[in-house]
Amino acid sequence: MNWEQLLSLKRFGDTNKRIRKEQDETRLGFEVDYDRIIFSSEFRSLQDKTQVIPLSQTDFVHTRLTHSLEVSVVGRSLGRLAGKKILEKYPHLQNVHGYQPNDFGAIVASAALAHDIGNPPFGHSGEKAIGEFFKTGEGKQFKDKLTDKEYQDLCDFEGNANGFKILTESREGRDGGLRLSYATLGTFMKYPKESLPKKPTKHIADKKYGFFQSEKDAFIDIANELGLLKRGDDDLSFSRHPLAFLVEAADDICYTIIDFEDGINLGLIQEEFALEYLINIVRDKIKTEKYHALKSKEDRLSYLRALAIGTLIDEAVDIFMKHEEAILSGDFDCALLDKSKYEAQIKDIIKISVEQVYQSKDVIEKEIAGYSVINTLLSTYTRAVNNCFEGIASNYDKLIMKSLPRQMIYNNQASLYKRLSSVCYYISLLSDSKAILTYKKMKGFDFV
Repeated sequence: MNWEQLLSLKRFGDTNKRIRKEQDETRLGFEVDYDRIIFSSEFRSLQDKTQVIPLSQTDFVHTRLTHSLEVSVVGRSLGRLAGKKILEKYPHLQNVHGYQPNDFGAIVASAALAHDIGNPPFGHSGEKAIGEFFKTGEGKQFKDKLTDKEYQDLCDFEGNANGFKILTESREGRDGGLRLSYATLGTFMKYPKESLPKKPTKHIADKKYGFFQSEKDAFIDIANELGLLKRGDDDLSFSRHPLAFLVEAADDICYTIIDFEDGINLGLIQEEFALEYLINIVRDKIKTEKYHALKSKEDRLSYLRALAIGTLIDEAVDIFMKHEEAILSGDFDCALLDKSKYEAQIKDIIKISVEQVYQSKDVIEKEIAGYSVINTLLSTYTRAVNNCFEGIASNYDKLIMKSLPRQMIYNNQASLYKRLSSVCYYISLLSDSKAILTYKKMKGFDFV
């Protein structure tokens, strides 16, 4: 792969390329990507979607929106620092083409901002709930009517693939989705492969999948424009866009440190653990007098968090540049922080977060409720959509159809896969509260 192709400013849906030197420096194309994502309705719904604690009533626990904003900030720093070093290594990118360090920062920040945009209600348990409906629930009846890859898309419903759909899917009056640059779309794709074969190798890019069968053509177009390296033979699998490693690092840094912080603020993890587990990361930067001068738990945690994030940013960039040539050739097969000298400390922090936060009674009980909500929504909507298509709709089915968006009712009705995908897509866009409210209305709870 080469950086000239990888930094494509061409917008999805365009036919013409865009030249960096012709860009308006006051509003660069990569910065427009950021604006389009942050003003989208799909991004706004993240303010009421679970990060760690479902339906938390506290004001300091992160939602998907605050998490995404923080990941984008960390991503911008990673991109700018790496961009500066890349331009020093390949000066023609700046001297001939006009690229600047901030371009790299804007690309990574935009992709990082969107990295969770496809997540359904109730976080990762929401993904699993959708998958279980098709794998073991009512949706199992559709298996023989779909191709293997179509059925796998539904059984392993993936937020990353759903995010790619949101960013690229055309609809009435909006050709090319959000019409982002190819560079940002490529950087967004952490797992540039289809749902089957499942985990064919231990390569990090094979851990999950990144697009549904309905977006296969869009994916191929982007991969070809950027010059991504093909990895699979018969099945679609490509090497990552190099900057996707920085998006992943930004996400890893934020959820490792900040989910840990949330657990302490919630009282699920003792404050003493913060210093014990973070000290080996911040040892070279911490000023003991300043730390002890801070009087509140929140201020002490904020200080340790800022030092830890700064340390991991610097190290992630160093690792990226050390392996930059292997990344370009598709030979780098793990996350950047897997090469970190703080890997043991990071694993310790994640382990205690899993035990004390992710598996806490409050989280588990709300995830159980989320399963029931999503199962009911899927059952009701898939039955109504399919019955209407087959001409056997009940009055209830017809009422349910009137509650759905126009484009979902009229588009893609001939394909069972697209009908089922449309239902999953619609549910995925619901916030946690909206999903619960819809569930209550279906059950008649608001009228009892």
